[in-house]
Amino acid sequence: MGLKKKYVGDDQIVIFDEALIQKRGEFWHFRMWLAGEGTYVRVSLRTQNRQTAIDKAKTFFHQIKADQANGKTYFSLTAETGVELYLEQRQKDLDAGLIVKGRYGTIRTHLGHWLDFIGRKTKLKELDRTDCENYFHARAQESAGSTLSQSTVKNEQSTINAMMEWFWRRNEVTIKEFDFKKLPRVDSSDDAIRRATFTREEVTSLRRALLVYAADAAKDLKKPGNLKKLVTAYYLLISSITGLRTGEQRQLTWGDIRFDVATKNKIEVGIVAITVRAETSKVRKRRQFLVQDDGYFDGLFKIMASVLRRKNYADCLIFSTNGTSMIKEQDILDTFAVAVEKADIDNVSKRKIVPYSFRHYFITDRIKSGLSYARVAQICGTSVTQIEKTYYHIDKDVMITDALASYFVSDDGVIVTT
Repeated sequence: MGLKKKYVGDDQIVIFDEALIQKRGEFWHFRMWLAGEGTYVRVSLRTQNRQTAIDKAKTFFHQIKADQANGKTYFSLTAETGVELYLEQRQKDLDAGLIVKGRYGTIRTHLGHWLDFIGRKTKLKELDRTDCENYFHARAQESAGSTLSQSTVKNEQSTINAMMEWFWRRNEVTIKEFDFKKLPRVDSSDDAIRRATFTREEVTSLRRALLVYAADAAKDLKKPGNLKKLVTAYYLLISSITGLRTGEQRQLTWGDIRFDVATKNKIEVGIVAITVRAETSKVRKRRQFLVQDDGYFDGLFKIMASVLRRKNYADCLIFSTNGTSMIKEQDILDTFAVAVEKADIDNVSKRKIVPYSFRHYFITDRIKSGLSYARVAQICGTSVTQIEKTYYHIDKDVMITDALASYFVSDDGVIVTT
């Protein structure tokens, strides 16, 4: 039987004879009996204003009635259960080759942060568009003392809203996405990237330190940890000459490369043809390019061939101690930390220097060497627009060269415009 009174008191108001709002503390709350589900809907209206509470309650009431007419139930999943179901779907995408293992791990990490923020027992159908407007602030406090970039948070927000849309299509939420607070624009196309990359002199020092580190490990590969040190050292050396993304490089097999020789100034130079498979590429496109080896691929192969002693290496992972398991990112970071210390690289933390900085260096170095943006984009598996946007202003020397390209000094010392 429906409720008869419209007004029970100043702090209790009946809505359409079937629901009730009441003030508890400072805020209004909605309550309605769901006969079909044998339980009450109880939810905060998140307002202290009486008329606003009435308006929101009526809207909420109509939504519940509409859902009931369509056979939908009100009570559904908790945030934790919802994330588990979403990850099960993304696991299917991984198994089908639609996403790579690294991407799946990233999604899992992003949604773990969201669960910590939103509450694991929060009901999905009680979520409101504004519930995550302070997500960045919360993540910044959580990461106090460590580096948290805006791009990281933006990527997390994109993952969260992709999940919300998935819920929306399955009628598990009442909103399609969260309204995340707009973050201030950060210009990462010049000074930030400049700081996060290396100079040519620093890369030379790092390569020297990594070769020494690898040589020391190679003296006794049976000693626990030494093979891992050697492989991670070569991983970083090869990062410096290929510009590969982390996921692309870690998934390279010996079958993805081909050793060759080119002649330069009548001198034979070792080169390597690299194929990045579509399933391991971030942009899901296959690409091929050549790099000068500098003995890194060749040196690592000779060592691993003597360790693994297999007849066929085509399917063996290059950066692995057993040919089948990828080296861990933490092991790469540990070796990187040793290398930057031995190479005496300044202000590593302040400059946000990380292994990915080798990719920044590779792209910057190729641009400074005169390669077209289109060619650099092709090699690195990105767009010309992204290269121009991110790297064009990175080096002052490039800008000065561009500015003075149409000038020369005559024999009598006069600056002439061509």
